[in-house]
Amino acid sequence: MNLRAGFACVLMVAAACGGDDPAEQETGDTSSEMETGGEVDEPGEPGEVASCAYSSPFTGALECREYRGSDWTAEAVSEDCAQVGGEEVAACSSDDVLGRCQLEDGAGAYDVVAYGTDPSECAGQQFGCETFGGGTWVPEGICEGDTPEPPPPTGNVFIQPTLECVPPLPGEEPGNGPDGQVCTWQIISASTEEGRRFSDYASCDVVYSQRPYYPVPPAEPEADVDTRMDDPAYVEELAWVREQVEASACICCHSDEAPSGASNWTIDAPGNWMSTFRVQGLAMAAGWINSDSFGAYDPADNNGFDRIQVGVPSTDPERMKAFFVAELGYRGKTFEDFVDEPPFGGPLYTQLVYEPGPCEAGEGVQSDGSIRWEGGDARYVYVLEVGSDNPTVPPNLDLPEGTMWRLDTPAENSPIASGDVRYGEVPGSMTQRYPESQTPIELSPGTDYYLYVLRDVAVPITRCIFTYE
Repeated sequence: MNLRAGFACVLMVAAACGGDDPAEQETGDTSSEMETGGEVDEPGEPGEVASCAYSSPFTGALECREYRGSDWTAEAVSEDCAQVGGEEVAACSSDDVLGRCQLEDGAGAYDVVAYGTDPSECAGQQFGCETFGGGTWVPEGICEGDTPEPPPPTGNVFIQPTLECVPPLPGEEPGNGPDGQVCTWQIISASTEEGRRFSDYASCDVVYSQRPYYPVPPAEPEADVDTRMDDPAYVEELAWVREQVEASACICCHSDEAPSGASNWTIDAPGNWMSTFRVQGLAMAAGWINSDSFGAYDPADNNGFDRIQVGVPSTDPERMKAFFVAELGYRGKTFEDFVDEPPFGGPLYTQLVYEPGPCEAGEGVQSDGSIRWEGGDARYVYVLEVGSDNPTVPPNLDLPEGTMWRLDTPAENSPIASGDVRYGEVPGSMTQRYPESQTPIELSPGTDYYLYVLRDVAVPITRCIFTYE
Protein backbone atom coordinates (compact mmCIF):
# COMPACT_ATOMS: atom_id res chain seq x y z
CA MET A 1 0.00 0.00 0.00
CA ASN A 2 2.19 2.81 -1.24
CA LEU A 3 1.59 6.53 -1.42
CA ARG A 4 -0.81 6.25 -4.33
CA ALA A 5 -1.94 2.68 -3.78
CA GLY A 6 -3.25 3.51 -0.34
CA PHE A 7 -6.10 5.20 -2.16
CA ALA A 8 -7.11 1.74 -3.32
CA CYS A 9 -8.75 1.29 0.09
CA VAL A 10 -11.66 3.16 -1.47
CA LEU A 11 -12.27 0.53 -4.06
CA MET A 12 -11.51 -2.71 -2.29
CA VAL A 13 -15.25 -2.73 -1.67
CA ALA A 14 -16.55 -0.05 -4.01
CA ALA A 15 -14.39 -0.62 -7.09
CA ALA A 16 -14.30 3.02 -8.07
CA CYS A 17 -12.24 4.41 -10.93
CA GLY A 18 -9.02 6.30 -11.70
CA GLY A 19 -5.30 6.08 -10.91
CA ASP A 20 -2.03 5.69 -12.77
CA ASP A 21 -1.75 4.27 -16.30
CA PRO A 22 -4.79 1.94 -16.37
CA ALA A 23 -3.66 0.22 -19.55
CA GLU A 24 -0.57 -1.12 -17.82
CA GLN A 25 -2.21 -2.29 -14.58
CA GLU A 26 -2.57 -6.03 -14.27
CA THR A 27 -3.29 -8.32 -11.39
CA GLY A 28 -0.44 -10.81 -11.24
CA ASP A 29 -0.46 -14.45 -10.18
CA THR A 30 1.14 -14.38 -6.78
CA SER A 31 0.81 -18.03 -5.89
CA SER A 32 4.27 -19.02 -7.13
CA GLU A 33 6.01 -16.06 -5.48
CA MET A 34 4.44 -16.08 -2.01
CA GLU A 35 5.58 -19.06 0.01
CA THR A 36 3.17 -20.59 2.47
CA GLY A 37 5.52 -19.92 5.37
CA GLY A 38 5.17 -21.40 8.85
CA GLU A 39 2.61 -23.70 10.36
CA VAL A 40 -0.95 -22.50 10.70
CA ASP A 41 -4.21 -24.17 11.55
CA GLU A 42 -6.51 -25.23 8.76
CA PRO A 43 -8.53 -22.21 7.59
CA GLY A 44 -12.18 -22.04 8.50
CA GLU A 45 -12.41 -21.05 12.15
CA PRO A 46 -12.53 -17.34 13.10
CA GLY A 47 -9.04 -16.03 13.66
CA GLU A 48 -7.48 -19.10 12.04
CA VAL A 49 -8.10 -18.43 8.36
CA ALA A 50 -5.81 -18.17 5.36
CA SER A 51 -3.96 -15.07 4.25
CA CYS A 52 -4.24 -13.36 0.85
CA ALA A 53 -1.25 -12.64 -1.40
CA TYR A 54 -1.67 -10.27 -4.35
CA SER A 55 0.16 -7.80 -6.55
CA SER A 56 -0.41 -4.11 -6.01
CA PRO A 57 -2.29 -2.87 -9.09
CA PHE A 58 -0.27 0.35 -8.91
CA THR A 59 3.30 -0.81 -8.38
CA GLY A 60 3.21 -4.51 -9.22
CA ALA A 61 4.88 -5.14 -5.84
CA LEU A 62 3.73 -7.97 -3.61
CA GLU A 63 1.39 -7.33 -0.70
CA CYS A 64 -0.30 -9.78 1.62
CA ARG A 65 -3.30 -9.55 3.94
CA GLU A 66 -3.25 -11.22 7.34
CA TYR A 67 -6.74 -11.58 8.79
CA ARG A 68 -6.67 -11.29 12.56
CA GLY A 69 -10.23 -10.38 13.51
CA SER A 70 -12.61 -12.94 14.96
CA ASP A 71 -15.21 -12.40 12.22
CA TRP A 72 -12.98 -13.71 9.45
CA THR A 73 -14.34 -17.04 8.27
CA ALA A 74 -13.02 -18.97 5.30
CA GLU A 75 -15.90 -17.65 3.19
CA ALA A 76 -15.28 -14.04 4.22
CA VAL A 77 -11.55 -14.35 3.45
CA SER A 78 -12.23 -15.86 0.03
CA GLU A 79 -14.59 -13.03 -0.87
CA ASP A 80 -12.20 -10.34 0.36
CA CYS A 81 -9.24 -11.91 -1.41
CA ALA A 82 -11.17 -12.20 -4.67
CA GLN A 83 -11.89 -8.46 -4.58
CA VAL A 84 -8.17 -7.69 -4.78
CA GLY A 85 -7.50 -10.39 -7.39
CA GLY A 86 -5.38 -12.31 -4.88
CA GLU A 87 -4.45 -15.88 -4.07
CA GLU A 88 -5.16 -17.48 -0.70
CA VAL A 89 -2.01 -18.73 1.03
CA ALA A 90 -1.50 -20.42 4.38
CA ALA A 91 0.65 -17.55 5.67
CA CYS A 92 2.27 -14.39 4.36
CA SER A 93 5.95 -14.58 3.47
CA SER A 94 8.42 -13.14 5.96
CA ASP A 95 11.03 -12.26 3.29
CA ASP A 96 11.78 -8.61 2.36
CA VAL A 97 9.03 -7.18 4.57
CA LEU A 98 9.03 -3.38 4.71
CA GLY A 99 6.35 -3.31 7.36
CA ARG A 100 2.69 -3.85 7.96
CA CYS A 101 -0.32 -1.57 8.02
CA GLN A 102 -2.66 -2.53 10.84
CA LEU A 103 -6.20 -1.76 9.76
CA GLU A 104 -9.49 -1.76 11.64
CA ASP A 105 -10.06 -2.88 15.18
CA GLY A 106 -11.88 -5.80 16.71
CA ALA A 107 -13.72 -8.44 14.72
CA GLY A 108 -12.87 -7.16 11.23
CA ALA A 109 -9.20 -6.38 11.82
CA TYR A 110 -6.46 -7.27 9.33
CA ASP A 111 -2.91 -6.29 8.41
CA VAL A 112 -1.52 -5.42 5.00
CA VAL A 113 2.06 -6.66 4.75
CA ALA A 114 4.17 -4.63 2.31
CA TYR A 115 7.25 -6.02 0.56
CA GLY A 116 10.26 -4.42 -1.09
CA THR A 117 14.01 -3.93 -0.99
CA ASP A 118 14.28 -0.15 -1.44
CA PRO A 119 14.38 1.94 1.77
CA SER A 120 13.12 4.99 -0.16
CA GLU A 121 9.73 3.25 -0.23
CA CYS A 122 9.36 3.26 3.55
CA ALA A 123 8.10 6.81 4.09
CA GLY A 124 5.59 6.43 1.26
CA GLN A 125 4.30 3.18 2.73
CA GLN A 126 3.79 4.84 6.10
CA PHE A 127 2.06 7.83 4.50
CA GLY A 128 -0.27 5.59 2.50
CA CYS A 129 -1.13 3.47 5.51
CA GLU A 130 -1.81 6.26 7.96
CA THR A 131 -3.24 8.96 5.69
CA PHE A 132 -5.27 6.90 3.25
CA GLY A 133 -5.97 3.72 5.13
CA GLY A 134 -6.39 5.27 8.55
CA GLY A 135 -4.21 2.48 9.88
CA THR A 136 -1.14 2.12 12.05
CA TRP A 137 2.19 1.59 10.29
CA VAL A 138 4.57 -0.88 11.94
CA PRO A 139 7.97 -0.75 10.17
CA GLU A 140 10.12 -3.85 9.84
CA GLY A 141 13.49 -4.73 8.32
CA ILE A 142 15.04 -1.91 6.31
CA CYS A 143 12.20 0.46 7.28
CA GLU A 144 13.12 0.42 10.95
CA GLY A 145 14.97 3.54 12.03
CA ASP A 146 15.54 6.65 9.92
CA THR A 147 14.38 6.39 6.30
CA PRO A 148 14.62 8.85 3.40
CA GLU A 149 11.69 10.98 2.25
CA PRO A 150 9.54 9.41 -0.49
CA PRO A 151 10.19 10.53 -4.07
CA PRO A 152 7.61 12.78 -5.76
CA PRO A 153 4.54 10.81 -6.89
CA THR A 154 4.27 9.78 -10.52
CA GLY A 155 1.28 9.04 -12.72
CA ASN A 156 -1.83 11.03 -13.43
CA VAL A 157 -2.68 14.29 -11.72
CA PHE A 158 -6.31 14.79 -10.72
CA ILE A 159 -8.05 16.70 -13.52
CA GLN A 160 -10.63 19.11 -12.15
CA PRO A 161 -14.14 18.78 -13.62
CA THR A 162 -15.21 20.92 -16.55
CA LEU A 163 -18.62 21.21 -18.20
CA GLU A 164 -18.32 20.16 -21.84
CA CYS A 165 -21.12 20.92 -24.32
CA VAL A 166 -21.05 19.16 -27.69
CA PRO A 167 -23.51 18.43 -30.50
CA PRO A 168 -25.49 15.18 -30.14
CA LEU A 169 -24.30 12.13 -32.03
CA PRO A 170 -25.72 11.68 -35.53
CA GLY A 171 -29.20 10.25 -35.32
CA GLU A 172 -29.75 11.31 -31.72
CA GLU A 173 -32.28 13.90 -30.58
CA PRO A 174 -31.10 17.47 -29.84
CA GLY A 175 -29.69 17.94 -26.37
CA ASN A 176 -30.99 20.10 -23.55
CA GLY A 177 -28.03 22.49 -23.69
CA PRO A 178 -27.53 25.69 -25.67
CA ASP A 179 -28.28 25.28 -29.38
CA GLY A 180 -29.34 21.67 -28.82
CA GLN A 181 -25.97 20.61 -27.41
CA VAL A 182 -25.46 17.88 -24.82
CA CYS A 183 -23.70 19.23 -21.72
CA THR A 184 -21.88 16.84 -19.39
CA TRP A 185 -19.56 17.34 -16.45
CA GLN A 186 -16.23 15.56 -16.89
CA ILE A 187 -16.04 13.89 -13.49
CA ILE A 188 -16.65 10.50 -11.94
CA SER A 189 -19.78 11.68 -10.10
CA ALA A 190 -21.50 13.03 -13.24
CA SER A 191 -24.04 11.76 -15.76
CA THR A 192 -24.91 12.79 -19.27
CA GLU A 193 -28.50 13.12 -20.46
CA GLU A 194 -30.86 10.23 -19.90
CA GLY A 195 -30.90 7.79 -22.81
CA ARG A 196 -27.36 8.67 -23.90
CA ARG A 197 -24.03 7.04 -23.09
CA PHE A 198 -21.61 8.90 -20.81
CA SER A 199 -18.52 7.84 -22.76
CA ASP A 200 -19.98 9.40 -25.92
CA TYR A 201 -20.08 12.83 -24.27
CA ALA A 202 -17.35 12.74 -21.64
CA SER A 203 -13.84 11.35 -21.28
CA CYS A 204 -13.25 8.22 -19.23
CA ASP A 205 -9.55 9.16 -19.27
CA VAL A 206 -10.45 12.21 -17.16
CA VAL A 207 -12.44 9.95 -14.84
CA TYR A 208 -9.45 7.61 -14.44
CA SER A 209 -7.37 10.55 -13.21
CA GLN A 210 -9.92 11.21 -10.47
CA ARG A 211 -10.29 7.82 -8.79
CA PRO A 212 -7.93 4.82 -8.81
CA TYR A 213 -9.00 2.14 -11.30
CA TYR A 214 -7.94 -1.45 -11.43
CA PRO A 215 -9.73 -4.62 -12.50
CA VAL A 216 -11.35 -6.62 -9.72
CA PRO A 217 -13.02 -9.87 -10.74
CA PRO A 218 -16.80 -9.59 -10.45
CA ALA A 219 -18.66 -11.95 -8.14
CA GLU A 220 -19.11 -15.47 -9.45
CA PRO A 221 -22.55 -15.90 -11.03
CA GLU A 222 -25.02 -18.25 -9.42
CA ALA A 223 -24.90 -21.82 -10.63
CA ASP A 224 -28.68 -21.97 -11.02
CA VAL A 225 -30.46 -20.26 -13.89
CA ASP A 226 -32.05 -16.99 -12.80
CA THR A 227 -35.72 -17.59 -13.54
CA ARG A 228 -36.43 -13.87 -13.15
CA MET A 229 -35.08 -13.45 -16.65
CA ASP A 230 -38.33 -15.13 -17.82
CA ASP A 231 -40.33 -12.30 -16.22
CA PRO A 232 -40.87 -9.46 -18.76
CA ALA A 233 -41.44 -6.90 -15.99
CA TYR A 234 -38.16 -7.77 -14.30
CA VAL A 235 -36.24 -7.75 -17.59
CA GLU A 236 -37.70 -4.32 -18.39
CA GLU A 237 -36.55 -2.92 -15.02
CA LEU A 238 -33.10 -4.48 -15.45
CA ALA A 239 -32.79 -2.82 -18.85
CA TRP A 240 -33.77 0.52 -17.34
CA VAL A 241 -31.13 0.21 -14.61
CA ARG A 242 -28.54 -0.60 -17.26
CA GLU A 243 -29.55 2.46 -19.29
CA GLN A 244 -29.14 4.62 -16.18
CA VAL A 245 -25.67 3.19 -15.57
CA GLU A 246 -24.68 3.78 -19.20
CA ALA A 247 -25.57 7.45 -18.82
CA SER A 248 -23.27 7.82 -15.80
CA ALA A 249 -19.50 7.72 -15.30
CA CYS A 250 -20.02 4.28 -13.72
CA ILE A 251 -19.73 2.94 -17.26
CA CYS A 252 -16.02 3.78 -17.30
CA CYS A 253 -15.23 1.07 -14.76
CA HIS A 254 -18.24 -1.23 -14.70
CA SER A 255 -18.46 -2.28 -18.34
CA ASP A 256 -16.32 -3.32 -21.28
CA GLU A 257 -15.26 0.35 -21.48
CA ALA A 258 -12.78 -0.41 -18.66
CA PRO A 259 -9.27 -0.71 -20.12
CA SER A 260 -8.21 -3.90 -18.31
CA GLY A 261 -11.48 -5.44 -17.25
CA ALA A 262 -14.43 -4.28 -15.21
CA SER A 263 -14.14 -3.57 -11.49
CA ASN A 264 -16.35 -5.69 -9.21
CA TRP A 265 -19.55 -5.61 -11.27
CA THR A 266 -20.27 -5.15 -14.95
CA ILE A 267 -23.29 -4.39 -17.09
CA ASP A 268 -21.75 -6.46 -19.90
CA ALA A 269 -21.83 -9.82 -18.13
CA PRO A 270 -23.83 -12.55 -19.88
CA GLY A 271 -27.23 -13.41 -18.45
CA ASN A 272 -28.37 -11.36 -15.49
CA TRP A 273 -25.52 -8.93 -14.81
CA MET A 274 -26.91 -8.32 -11.30
CA SER A 275 -25.15 -11.56 -10.39
CA THR A 276 -21.80 -9.75 -10.64
CA PHE A 277 -22.67 -7.58 -7.62
CA ARG A 278 -21.58 -8.53 -4.14
CA VAL A 279 -24.11 -7.80 -1.42
CA GLN A 280 -22.21 -4.75 -0.10
CA GLY A 281 -22.33 -3.19 -3.56
CA LEU A 282 -26.05 -3.85 -3.78
CA ALA A 283 -26.55 -2.25 -0.36
CA MET A 284 -24.61 0.84 -1.43
CA ALA A 285 -26.65 1.07 -4.65
CA ALA A 286 -29.85 0.88 -2.59
CA GLY A 287 -28.65 3.60 -0.24
CA TRP A 288 -28.50 1.18 2.70
CA ILE A 289 -24.77 1.86 3.13
CA ASN A 290 -23.77 5.52 3.11
CA SER A 291 -21.54 6.63 0.22
CA ASP A 292 -21.76 10.40 0.62
CA SER A 293 -17.96 10.71 0.80
CA PHE A 294 -17.70 10.00 -2.94
CA GLY A 295 -19.29 13.37 -3.66
CA ALA A 296 -22.38 14.20 -5.72
CA TYR A 297 -23.98 16.91 -7.82
CA ASP A 298 -27.35 18.45 -7.22
CA PRO A 299 -29.60 16.72 -9.80
CA ALA A 300 -30.37 20.11 -11.35
CA ASP A 301 -26.68 20.40 -12.31
CA ASN A 302 -26.34 16.76 -13.39
CA ASN A 303 -28.89 16.28 -16.16
CA GLY A 304 -31.49 15.26 -13.57
CA PHE A 305 -29.44 12.37 -12.16
CA ASP A 306 -29.48 11.95 -8.38
CA ARG A 307 -26.73 10.08 -6.48
CA ILE A 308 -27.53 11.65 -3.12
CA GLN A 309 -30.30 9.23 -2.16
CA VAL A 310 -28.96 6.08 -3.83
CA GLY A 311 -25.51 4.80 -4.77
CA VAL A 312 -26.18 4.44 -8.51
CA PRO A 313 -27.07 7.76 -10.22
CA SER A 314 -30.66 7.85 -11.33
CA THR A 315 -33.31 10.19 -12.71
CA ASP A 316 -35.78 8.27 -10.52
CA PRO A 317 -34.00 7.44 -7.25
CA GLU A 318 -37.07 5.85 -5.65
CA ARG A 319 -37.41 3.45 -8.57
CA MET A 320 -33.68 2.68 -8.45
CA LYS A 321 -33.81 2.09 -4.70
CA ALA A 322 -36.79 -0.24 -5.07
CA PHE A 323 -34.97 -2.31 -7.68
CA PHE A 324 -31.88 -2.83 -5.54
CA VAL A 325 -33.88 -3.43 -2.36
CA ALA A 326 -35.72 -6.17 -4.23
CA GLU A 327 -32.38 -7.59 -5.40
CA LEU A 328 -31.16 -7.67 -1.81
CA GLY A 329 -34.37 -9.42 -0.80
CA TYR A 330 -33.72 -12.00 -3.51
CA ARG A 331 -30.33 -12.60 -1.86
CA GLY A 332 -32.06 -13.01 1.53
CA LYS A 333 -30.80 -9.69 2.92
CA THR A 334 -32.60 -7.02 4.94
CA PHE A 335 -31.71 -3.48 5.97
CA GLU A 336 -30.79 -4.74 9.45
CA ASP A 337 -27.97 -6.79 7.93
CA PHE A 338 -26.11 -3.56 7.07
CA VAL A 339 -26.80 -1.24 10.01
CA ASP A 340 -23.29 -1.79 11.37
CA GLU A 341 -21.52 -1.46 8.01
CA PRO A 342 -19.16 1.55 7.92
CA PRO A 343 -19.75 4.18 5.24
CA PHE A 344 -18.24 3.55 1.83
CA GLY A 345 -15.27 5.68 0.84
CA GLY A 346 -12.28 4.34 2.78
CA PRO A 347 -9.80 7.24 2.96
CA LEU A 348 -12.35 9.67 1.55
CA TYR A 349 -14.54 8.99 4.56
CA THR A 350 -11.69 9.00 7.10
CA GLN A 351 -10.52 12.34 5.70
CA LEU A 352 -13.99 13.81 6.18
CA VAL A 353 -14.03 12.87 9.87
CA TYR A 354 -10.35 13.65 10.56
CA GLU A 355 -9.77 15.91 13.58
CA PRO A 356 -6.68 18.11 13.24
CA GLY A 357 -4.18 18.78 15.99
CA PRO A 358 -1.80 21.71 16.48
CA CYS A 359 0.76 22.55 13.79
CA GLU A 360 4.37 21.63 14.48
CA ALA A 361 7.82 22.49 13.14
CA GLY A 362 6.86 26.02 12.10
CA GLU A 363 3.90 24.99 9.96
CA GLY A 364 1.25 27.63 9.29
CA VAL A 365 1.12 31.20 8.02
CA GLN A 366 4.18 33.11 9.24
CA SER A 367 4.24 36.77 10.30
CA ASP A 368 5.57 37.73 6.85
CA GLY A 369 2.65 35.91 5.17
CA SER A 370 4.64 32.92 3.93
CA ILE A 371 2.96 29.53 4.36
CA ARG A 372 4.97 26.55 5.51
CA TRP A 373 4.04 22.89 5.67
CA GLU A 374 5.62 19.45 5.91
CA GLY A 375 5.36 16.57 3.46
CA GLY A 376 6.74 17.90 0.19
CA ASP A 377 5.41 19.94 -2.72
CA ALA A 378 1.70 20.67 -2.92
CA ARG A 379 -0.99 21.26 -5.53
CA TYR A 380 -3.70 22.61 -3.20
CA VAL A 381 -3.41 25.01 -0.25
CA TYR A 382 -6.31 25.94 2.04
CA VAL A 383 -6.59 28.31 4.97
CA LEU A 384 -9.87 27.75 6.81
CA GLU A 385 -11.62 28.82 9.96
CA VAL A 386 -11.15 26.45 12.87
CA GLY A 387 -14.07 24.05 13.00
CA SER A 388 -14.54 23.92 9.22
CA ASP A 389 -15.18 20.58 7.55
CA ASN A 390 -12.19 18.95 5.91
CA PRO A 391 -12.02 19.56 2.14
CA THR A 392 -11.99 16.37 0.06
CA VAL A 393 -13.41 15.76 -3.42
CA PRO A 394 -15.39 17.79 -5.95
CA PRO A 395 -18.06 18.63 -6.80
CA ASN A 396 -19.58 19.28 -3.36
CA LEU A 397 -16.96 18.39 -0.73
CA ASP A 398 -13.91 20.37 -1.81
CA LEU A 399 -14.97 23.89 -0.77
CA PRO A 400 -16.43 23.62 2.73
CA GLU A 401 -18.05 26.49 4.57
CA GLY A 402 -15.39 28.33 6.51
CA THR A 403 -12.85 28.33 3.68
CA MET A 404 -11.00 31.65 3.78
CA TRP A 405 -8.52 31.07 0.96
CA ARG A 406 -7.86 28.29 -1.51
CA LEU A 407 -5.15 27.97 -4.14
CA ASP A 408 -5.14 25.30 -6.88
CA THR A 409 -2.35 24.16 -9.18
CA PRO A 410 -3.68 23.36 -12.68
CA ALA A 411 -3.00 19.78 -13.77
CA GLU A 412 -0.49 20.90 -16.41
CA ASN A 413 1.63 22.86 -13.90
CA SER A 414 4.15 21.64 -11.34
CA PRO A 415 3.33 21.64 -7.61
CA ILE A 416 4.72 24.32 -5.33
CA ALA A 417 7.16 24.08 -2.43
CA SER A 418 6.59 25.04 1.19
CA GLY A 419 7.49 28.68 1.78
CA ASP A 420 6.87 29.71 -1.84
CA VAL A 421 3.29 30.81 -1.12
CA ARG A 422 2.34 33.98 0.74
CA TYR A 423 -1.16 34.44 2.14
CA GLY A 424 -3.24 36.58 -0.21
CA GLU A 425 -0.73 36.38 -3.10
CA VAL A 426 -1.19 34.02 -6.05
CA PRO A 427 1.97 32.46 -7.53
CA GLY A 428 2.10 32.34 -11.31
CA SER A 429 1.79 28.56 -11.39
CA MET A 430 -1.41 28.53 -9.30
CA THR A 431 -4.95 29.90 -9.45
CA GLN A 432 -7.09 31.32 -6.67
CA ARG A 433 -10.21 29.21 -6.36
CA TYR A 434 -11.65 31.09 -3.37
CA PRO A 435 -12.53 33.85 -3.02
CA GLU A 436 -12.97 34.04 -6.77
CA SER A 437 -12.17 37.68 -7.52
CA GLN A 438 -10.94 39.37 -4.37
CA THR A 439 -8.26 39.14 -1.76
CA PRO A 440 -9.00 36.91 1.23
CA ILE A 441 -9.97 38.27 4.62
CA GLU A 442 -6.92 39.38 6.58
CA LEU A 443 -5.74 37.10 9.36
CA SER A 444 -5.98 38.43 12.91
CA PRO A 445 -2.95 38.12 15.20
CA GLY A 446 -3.52 35.74 18.09
CA THR A 447 -6.30 33.89 16.22
CA ASP A 448 -6.25 30.18 15.39
CA TYR A 449 -6.73 28.98 11.79
CA TYR A 450 -6.78 25.63 10.01
CA LEU A 451 -4.07 24.91 7.42
CA TYR A 452 -4.95 22.11 4.98
CA VAL A 453 -2.39 21.28 2.26
CA LEU A 454 -2.70 18.52 -0.34
CA ARG A 455 -0.22 16.87 -2.68
CA ASP A 456 -3.24 16.24 -4.93
CA VAL A 457 -6.98 15.96 -4.48
CA ALA A 458 -7.64 13.62 -1.54
CA VAL A 459 -3.90 13.31 -0.82
CA PRO A 460 -3.40 15.53 2.27
CA ILE A 461 0.11 16.14 3.58
CA THR A 462 -0.48 18.78 6.29
CA ARG A 463 -3.67 19.26 8.32
CA CYS A 464 -3.17 21.31 11.47
CA ILE A 465 -4.25 24.27 13.58
CA PHE A 466 -1.89 27.24 13.82
CA THR A 467 -1.98 30.52 15.68
CA TYR A 468 -1.26 33.55 13.52
CA GLU A 469 1.30 35.80 15.18
